[in-house]
Amino acid sequence: MKVQQTLARLRRELAIALAIAAKDVQVYYLAPPMIMFGLLLPFFMFFSFSVRRGLAPAESVARLLAITTFFTASSAGPVILPMERRTRTFERMLVAPVALISVLAGEAAVGMVFGAGVSILTLLLATIFLGVRSVSPVALIAAVLLASAAFSALGLLFASWPTSSATPVGSIMMPATLVRWPLMFVSGVFVPLEQMSQPLRAISYLSPLTYAQDLFDHLVMGRGLQPAALNWAALVAFLVIFIAATIWFHRVQRQRGY
Repeated sequence: MKVQQTLARLRRELAIALAIAAKDVQVYYLAPPMIMFGLLLPFFMFFSFSVRRGLAPAESVARLLAITTFFTASSAGPVILPMERRTRTFERMLVAPVALISVLAGEAAVGMVFGAGVSILTLLLATIFLGVRSVSPVALIAAVLLASAAFSALGLLFASWPTSSATPVGSIMMPATLVRWPLMFVSGVFVPLEQMSQPLRAISYLSPLTYAQDLFDHLVMGRGLQPAALNWAALVAFLVIFIAATIWFHRVQRQRGY
């Protein structure tokens, strides 16, 4: 009986998470902040830093995938949660008989699908027009989904800070962007890890993008600096850490009355 009740509860919470994700997709995917910070910014940054560097097509695609997945997936949370708080939608979901993890899972799914969708579209265009072929297309799609999930959870962690600003998206997105830039610059996207000094390279291992970039190198170019298994494990670990930290942060804020 308890097993059946548990399974029924899990199905119910999963259905709630999917409903929240579907609602947010319809409402927020075409919001100007999502398009600006999640879609246009990563492409502009890639082309501004990569033009005239003579990169091979496969290397360019691997780096573009990393930047696109990172910025696109992590932009959903800082856009959606502040807008949900401003309209009191987030609070209404929390007072309903819905688990916090279900609400956050639904919000994280939005960023994951957004980041993975844009990245896979980029990969398809690169395959058609540049002739870039992945070592393992199935593994590459799985890597994009995992990285998008981890980066989306990071975006939710950024958005956990409550704000009473008249422009809640800007008050969350700008600090989040200032944090994401250093994470990107030390990740090996623009300067390969093997060319970094030892202190900077040690810092690079604190960035989740480091492991996504190296994993994409393995799956697109057929080579990477670190073992592929380490990159997979690190991305899973970052996903768990970001989700756990977000849940803890929300519970603390609720106890404080935010």
